Amino acid sequence: MIGAGLAMGLWASAASATPLFCVLVPHFKDEYWLSVGFGLEQEADRQAVDLIMMEAGGYNARAAQIAQLSDCVARDANAILIGAVSADHPVLLRAIATAAHEVPVYALVNELHSPALSGRVGVDWYDMGLDLGRHMADLHPVGSGELSATLITGPPESGWTTPLLDGLRAGLADSAVTISTIYGADTGVPEQLALVYEALSDAPDTDILIGSAPAIEAAVGLIAVGDGPTPLLYATYANHSVLRGLMNGRIGAAPFDDPAAQGELAIRQALGRDGTGDPNRLFGPEIVVLTPQSDALNAVTLSPPDYFPDLD
Repeated sequence: MIGAGLAMGLWASAASATPLFCVLVPHFKDEYWLSVGFGLEQEADRQAVDLIMMEAGGYNARAAQIAQLSDCVARDANAILIGAVSADHPVLLRAIATAAHEVPVYALVNELHSPALSGRVGVDWYDMGLDLGRHMADLHPVGSGELSATLITGPPESGWTTPLLDGLRAGLADSAVTISTIYGADTGVPEQLALVYEALSDAPDTDILIGSAPAIEAAVGLIAVGDGPTPLLYATYANHSVLRGLMNGRIGAAPFDDPAAQGELAIRQALGRDGTGDPNRLFGPEIVVLTPQSDALNAVTLSPPDYFPDLD
């Protein structure tokens, strides 16, 4: 592992060179990651950092991400920022440990159970679920009529789905809402659309649909063209489509963890700025639950509509 002192030594010895950071993300199929990429590129421009941006292709693309780690080391990157496709797969963790002997490695957004990290940027996805669950519990308290909910989420290996579910269940513990069915797949729109279609076909009378941003985006479209019951919609995180759904009242709520700000913070952390270099702590924005009534809706910053990162 490259410790904080050695990482800072690397910066001191290379002060005259332009830093080169390698950014590895699961995919850009979800607008959420586009906002992370936008924040990374914006802050890199401000800090005069060169970026190599790579996507693995999905949460099942572990081999691709492992190969990308080796590529980053071979290209003499000064830091690796990794949105890991798995929190704890032993082969990926070994690859991260190997890379960290040569280059400081930082966790980006996704949970990652590696002792080899030099820092972590993100939010606790337990809190994302907890905050949403508590908000829903306020709207649907015990005694207000039992409601069944279907959850559509990401793949279990992604690292964020399990804490999200645990937090959501804790938040809903004293409510009239029961999560009756759970579906999971990669968080691209096609994969999540298939799950939404399956879920609504299996349980057309479900009262509430809780889902990832792409799932709720798909649900809004399916419900708009259908003639069946209309479940209440809640998103487990926010992207461009969810923001539009909140503004027009089709989506009831979504916790917002400011993905663009996380990208900005990740660059500053890898540069040793802001005092965020403790690898045992998670640094990230405050979570805010957005609703159609939130004044904060108009202040939310996401990537521009036509943005797509420059990929290697």
